[in-house]
Amino acid sequence: MSTAISTLGGIGLFLLGMTVMTEGLKTLAGTALRVVLGKAASTPLLGSFWGAIVTLLVQSSSATTMTTIGLVSAGLLTFQQGLSLVFGANIGTTGTGWLVALIGVRVSLTAAALPMIFVGALTKLLAKGRISGVGARSRALDSCCSV
Repeated sequence: MSTAISTLGGIGLFLLGMTVMTEGLKTLAGTALRVVLGKAASTPLLGSFWGAIVTLLVQSSSATTMTTIGLVSAGLLTFQQGLSLVFGANIGTTGTGWLVALIGVRVSLTAAALPMIFVGALTKLLAKGRISGVGARSRALDSCCSV
């Protein structure tokens, strides 16, 4: 019973985080962000490359996929561009496994997740305008991907 309650709570937190992140991205979105994202995912091969690179850097395909879904939902990426980024995130997950196997060192962002949620919440509550959108985006991503 407690597993079912935890699962339902996790799904609720995931959905809430997606909503907050999408709203934050819409607030943050400007022409410069649209241009950069458009160039980064202009072709499927380029989108897959950047999806893999971002996943290797953050070591979480969930974080990359969540961000991509938020960007598509906010209208900053097309569905096809989002697909290429998610495909790249899956490739990046394999690359992360190889890095861990070869190097044997894994940097974990878990210890920094709660402080990042705190900073995101303060930014969302205290800042105005586009800066407030940054807080909503970071807090939602952190809460979704650190559960």
